[in-house]
Order: sequence, then structure tokens, then C-alpha cells
Amino acid sequence: MDLPNSQTAAARLKKNSPLRPTLAIVLGSGFHHALTELRVDKKISYAKIPGFPKPTVSGHAGELYFGHLGRTPVMVLSGRVHFYEGHEMERVTFATRTLAAFGITDLLLTNAAGGINKNFRAGDFMALTDHINFMGANPLRGPQYKNLPRFVDLTETYDKKLRERLFQAGKISKLKLQRGVYLAVSGPSYETPAEIRAFARLGADAVGMSTVPEAVVARQCGLNVAAVSCITNLAAGIGKGNLSHTEVLETAERMKKSGAQLIKNFAELYLKGRMKNEE
Repeated sequence: MDLPNSQTAAARLKKNSPLRPTLAIVLGSGFHHALTELRVDKKISYAKIPGFPKPTVSGHAGELYFGHLGRTPVMVLSGRVHFYEGHEMERVTFATRTLAAFGITDLLLTNAAGGINKNFRAGDFMALTDHINFMGANPLRGPQYKNLPRFVDLTETYDKKLRERLFQAGKISKLKLQRGVYLAVSGPSYETPAEIRAFARLGADAVGMSTVPEAVVARQCGLNVAAVSCITNLAAGIGKGNLSHTEVLETAERMKKSGAQLIKNFAELYLKGRMKNEE
């Protein structure tokens, strides 16, 4: 696939704003209300960024923002493209490579997920401690990127210090933040009850259709990664009734203020942590 160089896309972004944040946040389903907390410096449509494909899924706007959450300068990606939309992994993860080329050092990924852990309830939030890739593809497959490792260590995919900031943000936001393992599937069909039982035996606490490709590429590029899921529904065979994207969006709408507050508080704690490290 012919894609523009991520350096080209990063250079285009630098022309749009004088801000040079080190923290980027990808807003998945259930987290877009965080934009109401953002003091916007510049908004850019993905269509105007070389190599950025336009999302086709409801709830994914396809816009990039420069701005501040509290006093923290941030870059916010409102929406992502998914593997199930028919894109190659190279395109799914192009935005992540662009963030690294821009100079981002820390990345917060968010998503909507189905709860597998029977202690979870719809409306909970879960900080990722690890993941299982069941998407049937690895985003590092293919030609090797110059000056980047091919064989990437994923022992500590999700950064402990950033995760601690998430838990601190949860306390400030008066949210009980769960922790657990996220299992990624390709989608777009929901899982069968038999699959969910198998995933539970493998150690998964939640299941979704994103995040893992971005996290893997971010680690290849040397970024520190944190991730949080909004548990928008209980997975097949655990909850009652049939699954639907409408249910996902309804729970996301109900929890939008909580998710926005969590992200804002995380960003403010992130800045405090950086300032302390620089003393």
C-alpha cells in the first residue's frame, strides 16, 4: 500500500499549530465528550492530513485537535479507523507513527469494550494491564521500518507510571477504575458465547476491536502507552439479551461525563509528573 511518509504527515501538523505537546490521546467510543474539556487551539480534519483515512463508524468524527486539558498541552485524535473497516494494518496504525514522528512521547488510548470479567458492570472503566492479540494480524508484519526494531518486546506494553496516573485520576474523579487484560478481535461481528468462555479461560477481562495495533506500533516507536476501556456492555453469554452497537453507544452516552473527567484529570496529573521529573 502506498502511504505518505509519517514524517510528511507530522510536518503538516507542525504547520497547523505552534503547540508541541508530548501527550496524545486517542478518543474511542465513549470518550468523545472529553472534547468539551479541551481548550482548542486548532482543529484539523483527518481528510487534510496526508495518509489519515476517514473513519466510517458512528461515534468516530475523524478530527485532530491541538489544545489544552487544564494546563496540559495535548494532541487529541477524535476517532480511529479499525481493521474491520477493510484497512490494512499499515493504515490502521499510520496515525500512531505520525504521532511518534511529530515528537509525542506518551500516548493514551481509549476504547469501548465488552466485559468478560463477571465482576464488571456496564459503565465501568478498566485500565489495561496487558492484552491478547486475537485479530489474526500483527501490525509489524511486512517490510521493516528503517531504524526501528522488528522484534519488539511487549513485556511492559502498558506503562506502569502512566497507569498509576490513571488510577489517581480515577480517585479524583470519584470513579472505581477496574484493571485487566484486553483481548482484541478483528470484528465487526460480536463474539459467540463459546468464544467468550474461551477468552475468559485465556485470562481476558474485556474484549474489543481496536487499541492493540496502535499499542504495538507505539511501543516499536518508543512511546510510553496507557489505555483505558469503557465497559459498555457485558459480552455474549454473560449479560442478558442480544448485543448491538446501539447498546454500546447508549452506555457511552450515559458515561460520557465520567470519561471526560477521567481524561482531563489524567492529563493534569501527567503534567505534574513531568514537571516533577524536570526539577
